Amino acid sequence: MMSGPCSIESETQLRTIAKTVKQSGAHILRGGAYKPRTSPYAFQGLKEEGLKILRKIGDEFDLLVVTEIPSADLLPLFEEYVDIIQVGARNMQNFNLMKALGKSTKPILLKRGLSATIEEWLMSAEYIMSGGNEQVIMCERGIRTFEKYTRNTLDISSVLAIKELSHLPIIVDPSHAAGRWSMIEKLSLAGLAVGADGLIVEIHHEPEHALSDGAQSLKPKKYLQMVDRLKELSDLLGKDFR
Repeated sequence: MMSGPCSIESETQLRTIAKTVKQSGAHILRGGAYKPRTSPYAFQGLKEEGLKILRKIGDEFDLLVVTEIPSADLLPLFEEYVDIIQVGARNMQNFNLMKALGKSTKPILLKRGLSATIEEWLMSAEYIMSGGNEQVIMCERGIRTFEKYTRNTLDISSVLAIKELSHLPIIVDPSHAAGRWSMIEKLSLAGLAVGADGLIVEIHHEPEHALSDGAQSLKPKKYLQMVDRLKELSDLLGKDFR
């Protein structure tokens, strides 16, 4: 279970959310420091200061940390502060970045591109692994279709496809798939039921004031209730959920 805010806004904000992440039993704190956004006027993240805050709070709560890298030149900084390096959907086919990550010693969380086929997604993973880094985690975060009600369309079948076509673990991101907090719990349950190895979920104690993606962020109480349901389903499936 990877949980936390879309964007790191302050040390106080991240510490407040990390308390909930730790309480839930999760081991990995997520939070965006560099935020590639569709609009150049949207909040772009705290950048290096955000990485420092993420590392500090992660250590404080004994949590691993994961965050998105926007470009290869920042890799030394990410190697210093981050436990798992995330590749965002827009960068999935940034092959210069993939080659650089192939030389990294860190696990890579590779999100599926907005319109990428499963084969294209796996080929991006191959770029990383062919460089020597075989620690790749695939992440299904929804793909762009003609549907506008949800932010993206969660391709739940991709979990099964990745299991059939590769040896790589795959997790599901219901937050970016739905874009609506009300759908996250049931999409998370579906991901677990179909065999996903994990989930990455956005939570915020004040989503109405979040600087990014508040509409798809769970409040702490709702998040903790969801984790309880996931643990119940995990027990029924004979899985070890944590």
